[in-house]
Amino acid sequence: PQFSEKETGTGWNCDWSGTLIITSLTGAFGSSFLYGYNLSVVNAPTVYIKRFYNQSWERRYGYVIDGATLTLLWSITVSVFSIGGLVGAIIATPAVKFFGRYGVNEGVALDRGARSDASCSLQAGLFPQVGCWCLCVQELGPKGEEGGRETQELGESLWPCLFAMIVVPSLIQVGILPFLPESPRYLLLEKHDRHGAEKAFQKFLGKNDVSQEVEEVLAESQAQLNVKIESVLQLLRNRSVRWQVITVIITMACYQLCGLNAIWYYTNSIFSEAGIHHKMIPYVTLSTSAIEILAAVFSGLVIERLGRRPLLIGGFGLMVIFFTILTVSLTLQNHAYWLPYLSIFCILATIASFCIGPGGIPFILTGELFQQTQRPAAFMIAGTVNWLSNFSVGLLFPFIQAGLHTFCFLVFAVICLLGAIYLFFILPETKNRTINEISQTFAKRNKVTLEGREMSQFSSETKSSEEQGHNISSTLDNGETKSRII
Repeated sequence: PQFSEKETGTGWNCDWSGTLIITSLTGAFGSSFLYGYNLSVVNAPTVYIKRFYNQSWERRYGYVIDGATLTLLWSITVSVFSIGGLVGAIIATPAVKFFGRYGVNEGVALDRGARSDASCSLQAGLFPQVGCWCLCVQELGPKGEEGGRETQELGESLWPCLFAMIVVPSLIQVGILPFLPESPRYLLLEKHDRHGAEKAFQKFLGKNDVSQEVEEVLAESQAQLNVKIESVLQLLRNRSVRWQVITVIITMACYQLCGLNAIWYYTNSIFSEAGIHHKMIPYVTLSTSAIEILAAVFSGLVIERLGRRPLLIGGFGLMVIFFTILTVSLTLQNHAYWLPYLSIFCILATIASFCIGPGGIPFILTGELFQQTQRPAAFMIAGTVNWLSNFSVGLLFPFIQAGLHTFCFLVFAVICLLGAIYLFFILPETKNRTINEISQTFAKRNKVTLEGREMSQFSSETKSSEEQGHNISSTLDNGETKSRII
């Protein structure tokens, strides 16, 4: 199905096509879905995994494992996949440039299928899919809509099958992606295939006349003809984007350190401490997933109306409130029969608060705060911070929980509060603003003026569409210019 109605009186833009919807769902199913699955899959078989460690340790060394060592082994089990994600974040940029957006997703999915018996290798290379898919979806969607979009029943002996199940969505993605068009921006800017880009735009947008979209991409290419892609080191040294980099680092760190992953990793133990009967815990856990889906859908519907900034700050602010109430309810749960239910409500509300704002916006911000030449390095920095923070939470939370007991979530409340304060004073609204306007907002704080090369790049965007198309079309046929672009 194709529907390409333009903006109506309601302000709703339906410039989508069936191909775009299928592409977005396929990519999410093979990247973001697997990311979320791997975060929570270790939660259900917790008891069986720890028992397996105890039995293996006793067979090997002849004595029962001590509590501190067991906690350390469990922490490593929960967090080790983040190391694979960190490696993936580092290699994502060259992999995307060489193989394309879809090639990376297919290659990583095949690797998962080939090595699904090794729980550590299941996770390796996960971020290339998540990272390049965020980049790809941002390139595919219509302009102005970039922001929108278990229980353990296998028994004690079959719990490893939970870790092998991710081969199914991976194979589904591998089977579908070859039949979908490549990113039109990638085809035009990096492969210099105008005909292929036009066909891709037509399929994704569901219309025949895509000249305006092609000209916008060509104008971007014209502005960057003599500009090299910035490396991570160059981006870190660039004073004109210093606060943008700091903002991305802090936002991504808060995204992981806000405590939601700790809830996912240890939902069963938290519910158990809250006094929930062990037979009811799986059903309560399922409710958290339902809340997450509803909150994510709500966020996708309102992000282009409310903007990024209110959702981010509001999400972190609500998490501070619910973490505080959760701490009180867990501490006093033996004093009233209804306090365990208040704890469940606080956990669900915390998850909803996260998904409404901080859950997806940090990746969108990374693409909106930087020029095209800076985005690969920016995504690499964001991915590195993301996975290091993820690893830290998974590794340290069991020890924090053992030391602080019911007060452990106050640590995350403080992090959320500091993140909200920083974003309130530093982050401008990026909704419906050009990179020029966003950079001008940061210019005073960076103590630079946008002039020279930067202004020449921005001014090129104001040229007429005909002049942009004519200039770039002629240069693309010139072999010397092609070499300079490459």
